[in-house]
Amino acid sequence: MDTATVTGRALAASLVASCCLLLSACAGPSQSPTSIMNEQDESQIRAALQASADAWNRGDLKGHLAIYDSSVTVMTKNGPRPTIDAIEASFGQTYFVNGKPKQNLRMESVRVRALCEQSALVTGRFVLSGGTEPEQSGWFSLVWVHTALGWRVVHDHTS
Repeated sequence: MDTATVTGRALAASLVASCCLLLSACAGPSQSPTSIMNEQDESQIRAALQASADAWNRGDLKGHLAIYDSSVTVMTKNGPRPTIDAIEASFGQTYFVNGKPKQNLRMESVRVRALCEQSALVTGRFVLSGGTEPEQSGWFSLVWVHTALGWRVVHDHTS
């Protein structure tokens, strides 16, 4: 190779390396999902989840469902169930008698993980206990988004 070719390749390699360094500097430090969400957002989600369980235990099914966005879907064994009205009808028939819950609800092992600044995945275990029925429990995952009304669930998968 002649000197001009070697010099040209070295210059091109140097230019590519400089561009890579510049682009990586512009990108800034990467953020882990836990660093995306601030403590206040996580606290709001946890408080909303607790308020939902408290409403259930008072017999306030509409209050229990207040965490849901109007676009919510709940995954069931028969497929997705859209709309809060459908969820309310199903819960009312299955878990309530005369406007009162058959059992008390509590959440355990709740974990909040940010997906981005405006969304989170919340996982945990629900427990229905008391009343005349045997204790029931299972696991849930809730996808939350930050809306104009605050943090709301857009998808619920409970089994």
